[in-house]
Amino acid sequence: MSTTADLVIALKQELKAARLTYADLARAMGMAESSVKRMLAKGDMPLSRVDAICRALKLDFADLARRVADAQPLTVRLTLEQERAVVADRTLLLMAICVLSQWTLEQVVEAYRLTEAEGIRALVQLDRIGIIELRPGNRYRLKLSKTFRWRPHGPVMDYFREHAVLDYFGGGFDAAGEGLLLVHGSISSALAPAFFERLQRVAQDFAQQHLADQKLDEAALESYTLLLAMRRWELAAFTAMRR
Repeated sequence: MSTTADLVIALKQELKAARLTYADLARAMGMAESSVKRMLAKGDMPLSRVDAICRALKLDFADLARRVADAQPLTVRLTLEQERAVVADRTLLLMAICVLSQWTLEQVVEAYRLTEAEGIRALVQLDRIGIIELRPGNRYRLKLSKTFRWRPHGPVMDYFREHAVLDYFGGGFDAAGEGLLLVHGSISSALAPAFFERLQRVAQDFAQQHLADQKLDEAALESYTLLLAMRRWELAAFTAMRR
């Protein structure tokens, strides 16, 4: 679907929300009602007409364009090429993880040894890759779905298996608010997906709490990493002992 067609659909929604008829719009634009109907039904018009309708609706064109962008389908999974681009640059990978946590550029620069220029350059790259839509003032809209996951055997997960897993599990997990649980059991294979859905809900709760707590003072916040996993697995040493 073209960008213009998307704008026309959004304009129709705005007309309905404002309770304006095609006749009302025709009068405001100095056009015949039949011409307005034909123009909107065709779904294709010059941007000058789109701008004229915005004026009739007392709607800023930039706001309309932003609403169209917000309505676009969100990405559930990146391609291999996109993930390779992310892990190819440590700064870019850092920024990708930060935008997934909805950090601002200011927060990233304050927390890490990055200049503002380096941060902006990384945001521009993430925009080109398709992870964010960069907006004025170095603000951005995340273009990834809430159900987004890195590819299970893709470049990003491979990077974390190689560089992060041993470091993560090397911790004591004995500080306040920390813990490591290892639970093994045999359950119905039909029930396993339901347990994993619960884990996903815990992850979503954690992510939502992160966003909600961003209004708190920095001194009240602490960085945590929640790692949830569930798979068919047995310690290799035990498997070797099976009959």
